[in-house]
Amino acid sequence: MLLPCLMWLLGFCSLSAGVPVSSTKGAASASGNETVSVLHPAVNQTSGEASMLGASQNVSAETVAEIQSDMPVQEGDLLIGEDRNAVNMVWSNGVVPYVISPELAHRMGEILQAFNMIMMFTCITFQPHTNELNYIEIKDGRGCASMVGCSGGSQPVYFDSTCSKGNLCHELIHTLGLYHEHTRQDRDQYITINWPNILPGKKGNFEIKSGNTLNLPYDYDSIMHYGPAFFSVDGTPTIMTKGGWNIGQRQQLSQLDIQKLNALYHC
Repeated sequence: MLLPCLMWLLGFCSLSAGVPVSSTKGAASASGNETVSVLHPAVNQTSGEASMLGASQNVSAETVAEIQSDMPVQEGDLLIGEDRNAVNMVWSNGVVPYVISPELAHRMGEILQAFNMIMMFTCITFQPHTNELNYIEIKDGRGCASMVGCSGGSQPVYFDSTCSKGNLCHELIHTLGLYHEHTRQDRDQYITINWPNILPGKKGNFEIKSGNTLNLPYDYDSIMHYGPAFFSVDGTPTIMTKGGWNIGQRQQLSQLDIQKLNALYHC
């Protein structure tokens, strides 16, 4: 009886394995519409080490949830509840109903800006929740954290005082179905993980995971990429890029972020 009920609920999410999109082998970014504002990588001038735009080198709002949350968390900000090996659960017709907790009323402008960072370049729509079965609830506290994809029913997106609108945009993209860039199966061609520099107990955050790359290249510029010293034991780099690219920005979607979302949602 439980299984049919669960399947009925999840029926309001859509199943998608993504759309294969041709890629340029080895490229770190891709060209697209000239009107799209995107970030471009730059080589750091200090020993080729990658630097991060718009975020702390070591502790970010996306690592706070793992410390504060009473829910199981992976990779710093992913609330456990999804099966990464399952078919992607995308939001039906690219529409994500939302509820904003009253304690965040004073941050409504930032939340709407985070929505617009995604809606401006994709076919995805965030709209106030009415009677939909599946929706997100943006809450205070727990750092910045979210589930991956449409999980069915009400699902939390945490947005506390440490989070910027860029952090929230990052979490919303998790909610739409994308994972961290640094855990891709092809990542060792583009980055090196400095395992001795990682905090005890946090090495699992840097393990390669299975997941749909949508046949698009690795993206140093992605808003979904870890910064160079996330979960560092002493502030030294936990991730080094092969070529000294900047990583970990939380300012805007990269061109490849846009392409991935549009491929996932058949835009």
